[in-house]
Amino acid sequence: MLTSLQNEQVKYVVNLHKRKFREENGEFLIEGWRFVEEGLARGAHLTKVFFCAEHKNAAWPQLAAALQDKEVPIIEVDGRVLRKMSDTENPQGILAVVKQPKWTWDDFITVRDRQDLSLLLILDGVQDPGNCGTILRTALAAGVTHVCLTEGTVDLYNLKVLRSTMGAIFSLKILTHCRPEEILKVCQNQKRPIFVGDIEGTDLYETHFAQPMALVVGNEGNGPSAAFRGPGMKRITIPMSHQVESLNVAMATGIILYELRRRITLTT
Repeated sequence: MLTSLQNEQVKYVVNLHKRKFREENGEFLIEGWRFVEEGLARGAHLTKVFFCAEHKNAAWPQLAAALQDKEVPIIEVDGRVLRKMSDTENPQGILAVVKQPKWTWDDFITVRDRQDLSLLLILDGVQDPGNCGTILRTALAAGVTHVCLTEGTVDLYNLKVLRSTMGAIFSLKILTHCRPEEILKVCQNQKRPIFVGDIEGTDLYETHFAQPMALVVGNEGNGPSAAFRGPGMKRITIPMSHQVESLNVAMATGIILYELRRRITLTT
């Protein structure tokens, strides 16, 4: 059992709370029983699991057996060490170190199933962790599997983002630090029209959507960046009543994605 706060493994986990350290080491941290179970079930590369016997629940024997079957090291820690490693005041009793998947543009260009890339979702400068995580969770629920995050978007492996995804992150292919120029080039090569969610544009319900396509959702305060406002961009808006000017970006994205899903379902 680990009981020392000065243990190198403890220090490593604590450092994973820092974005720079995560990026340098290619790993991130997840916390909580459900999250670890989701990661294991969805095929995440768990490199190490820490648990505290004081907080183990009824699901632990089955989860421990599944981790051992996958040859994931399990390390017991005391309550004080767990609190040091955790991001929450009252940790559930388990956390895991996970290897960051390394997706490339090749994974977004090679389409094995005609529906794999019918919709490419682009988060352009979304900064609120809760919004980002909720969008990713909603996207997967709506059938989206490929997502790009532009430079300036919140860190994908921020613990608040991860918690908001509720495990959906493990079933998505996500490119981070994307330059708009890269995205525009790929979409042009794939003959993929780009639709941009904006407060001004064509009514969502009166817009014709071609497939494959890309959808851009932008920053909470400023909307999409200039790169996605140029010629050739198809701006769409959600009609609103009673002089409501705009919706939360996560809510708006959900409305658009499910309207697109309805259209795709009806036409395929």
